[in-house]
Amino acid sequence: MSSAQPFTHLDDAGRARMVDVTEKQPTVRSATASGFVRCAPAVLDALRDGSVPKGDVLAVARIAGIQGAKRTAELLPLAHVIGVHGATVDFEAREDGIAITATVRTADRTGVEMEAFTAVSVAALTLVDMVKGLDKGVTIEQVRLERKTGGKSGDWVRDAS
Repeated sequence: MSSAQPFTHLDDAGRARMVDVTEKQPTVRSATASGFVRCAPAVLDALRDGSVPKGDVLAVARIAGIQGAKRTAELLPLAHVIGVHGATVDFEAREDGIAITATVRTADRTGVEMEAFTAVSVAALTLVDMVKGLDKGVTIEQVRLERKTGGKSGDWVRDAS
């Protein structure tokens, strides 16, 4: 692995540092992440018919995910404070759970991959919090980056395989 790039969040002595992006020009960037909340069929039924005791689960999880994207720099010590100029969190009911997709956009000096990851993670955590009384076995799975655009490294899309 001798051709690997050095970690940009480490200085020459191996100490953590925040990467200086002062000289970079803002560019339009986006990132999409996804995740999955696996739950019992009874939970899916309750979500569909609106009978979850804590209320409109997906509406609350959507807002929580968007808020998570906006607060990423408060949660991740070396993340930059950036302008989140757009954020969407979407849900798709499947036979064994809820698929979550979040897309975050900015016109800033650094990317929004971590904001997209955080949006999915916080939305998933909110779903779990709101349905755990109905299903103690609920799990969060496969939080991953699907695609990103912009920045020095250019566009990237996860292989379909």
